[in-house]
Amino acid sequence: MSPLLRIRAERDRMSAIERRIADFLLENAHLLRDYSSQQLASALGISQSSVVKFSQKLGFRGYPDLKYSIVEAAARPEGEDATTVAPPAAHPLGALADALWELKSQAEAATRAINPPEQVDAVARAIRHAGKVYVIGLGEDGIPARAFATRLSMLGVLTVHYVDAALMQAGVSNAVEGDVLLAFSEHGRQPTLCQIARRMREHGGHVVTVTRHTPNPLRAHAGVALLVSAHDGRRHVEPLLYQSAVLHLLDLIFVLLCESSEAYRHALDENLDHMHDLLDS
Repeated sequence: MSPLLRIRAERDRMSAIERRIADFLLENAHLLRDYSSQQLASALGISQSSVVKFSQKLGFRGYPDLKYSIVEAAARPEGEDATTVAPPAAHPLGALADALWELKSQAEAATRAINPPEQVDAVARAIRHAGKVYVIGLGEDGIPARAFATRLSMLGVLTVHYVDAALMQAGVSNAVEGDVLLAFSEHGRQPTLCQIARRMREHGGHVVTVTRHTPNPLRAHAGVALLVSAHDGRRHVEPLLYQSAVLHLLDLIFVLLCESSEAYRHALDENLDHMHDLLDS
């Protein structure tokens, strides 16, 4: 994994000082050639040893190795490690669209990097073998939860979707061994979701959580934890990056399910045909 992508992926697990260093490197990668470790430390108001430890924590021998790797990545004209967006379009809206697309692409790449293929495959395998799949997300987390529950239903998967935590508490009381709970929570702090996850495990079910790449109470209850890495200093942009990365991750699982089962594809075709007939009538 390249240094810039690694920094984005690991940022959530960093200390406050490490995040300051990470943000500086991500924002100024193309200027890093002129910064020594002492100059970087002075610019951030931290000790030089903090810069060195940061570099070593990422797997480099020291700051010079990290700097060289970042400068090399930033110099690439194209690819996931480029920190500059495409040249501004003729209209300001075009430049804004290009910049937003680049940020979403970075969030999706970072999210893909921190979810090993085995992890994603384990979720698809659990769904394939489940008698029932329970899906819940509260607030804005309900958007991807509802979309994914609908897609599972289209594949013929018996899906139980609630937007109310109390109803889901009652729902999982009917869970049996092998059933799956998919719990969506960006920050993973809702106590009710933790209770639901705990009850699901008591019934022998599997718990899959979708949260940010940070330690949180809900993630601690997961048999499989899908993680999302999406960052931006603007509060109106960061949620968009998170939702985009979540949807991309779910799309991957959906395609994996479709390509693993002819029965799923047949059910999808039939359901799509029925929907078209209803719309045309």
